[in-house]
Amino acid sequence: MAMVCQALTFLHQYWYEGLSAKKVSKTPVAVKIGVLSTAMINSAALFNPAASYAGAEVVAIASRDAETAKSTAKKYGIPKSYGSYEALLADPEVEAVYISLPNGLHGEWAIKSMRAGKHVLIEKPLCSNSQEARQIFQVASETSLVALEAFHWRFHPAAHAVKDLVEGGKYGRVTRTRARMVTPKNSIPGSDIRWKYLLGGGALMDETYTISSTRFFTQPTPDGITITSATARPWSKDPRVDAAMEASLSIQSTRGHVIDSTIYADLDQPNLAWVVPRVWELPAIEIELENAVVYFYNFMMPHLYHYIQIYDKRTKKTTYEKHYNFPSEPKTAQPWSTYRYQLEAFCNKIRGNKPHHWVTPEDSIQQMETIDSIYEKSGLGKRLPTAEVV
Repeated sequence: MAMVCQALTFLHQYWYEGLSAKKVSKTPVAVKIGVLSTAMINSAALFNPAASYAGAEVVAIASRDAETAKSTAKKYGIPKSYGSYEALLADPEVEAVYISLPNGLHGEWAIKSMRAGKHVLIEKPLCSNSQEARQIFQVASETSLVALEAFHWRFHPAAHAVKDLVEGGKYGRVTRTRARMVTPKNSIPGSDIRWKYLLGGGALMDETYTISSTRFFTQPTPDGITITSATARPWSKDPRVDAAMEASLSIQSTRGHVIDSTIYADLDQPNLAWVVPRVWELPAIEIELENAVVYFYNFMMPHLYHYIQIYDKRTKKTTYEKHYNFPSEPKTAQPWSTYRYQLEAFCNKIRGNKPHHWVTPEDSIQQMETIDSIYEKSGLGKRLPTAEVV
């Protein structure tokens, strides 16, 4: 389902961001961005958002195949292309790098990019494990550069509307959460990097939004997440890779109470009655509070479509909300994608301006610690960077 959402995002951005790009002139302080890899996600995550945003400009792209980089650059109107990642990092015009490489390579190239003086926007998951995450932010601190894990959904107005609802006190404290993300069976070819153990593939790594959303709405203490159970369904062609992962978490909230949470991620979900793909099952999280149950449908790509269902236990009434813009934005404002909001925050941070939201180093480290713990509890063991397992 994630791949379907991504395809729909291309259409959304063509309408809202692509069409408006003709009206946008880049500011003199626009952040000059280079891209490592020619991955399919680049268009949705960066090219289209940057086209409509005056504060960012994509100036270079690199691939290990020079012709691939050249053809991609031509397709998207990118001025420069390189046949190696090192060549792009040596380009003095490039100020920041978007890293959309396979998961197991994120850490290595984030560190190399910062050592070359570039800020980094790193696709989720940040890297292979929490040890590597700490290394990334240690280098960011040493170089005084910006490093951001690209959990784009958290920058969208809908995510903050739900967070305000949950933390506002009207419905009491959170008692339970259940996050779920699935991809219909056979949607992902066997050759895809999501199935490659050596590149950090697997359901939990790819669909780690389930953990991100759980943590975002429960506010764990720094050491407040305990994995009480974790069960992996190994991929039939490589038992080291999780085709699906289900886990139960006990979360100590910063508000002083314990929350029971479950997550389920599946890259190869069995069809209904063995025939019908469950294409309607978009990523969702259910948040139960003392006096209400909040259901956030399609939290990962809320710009496409979402709804927030609120069941009040006291009145027995159910209400619905949708939020495509922040309250501070004009009513006529365009409903930007999650990626566009994220790009603005990233560029604002680089230029010394306050972003409307941020994923902190501590946040990303705890995210990777949770992934480590789930893998270890499941018996698969925590992941290693590609350089250490090849």
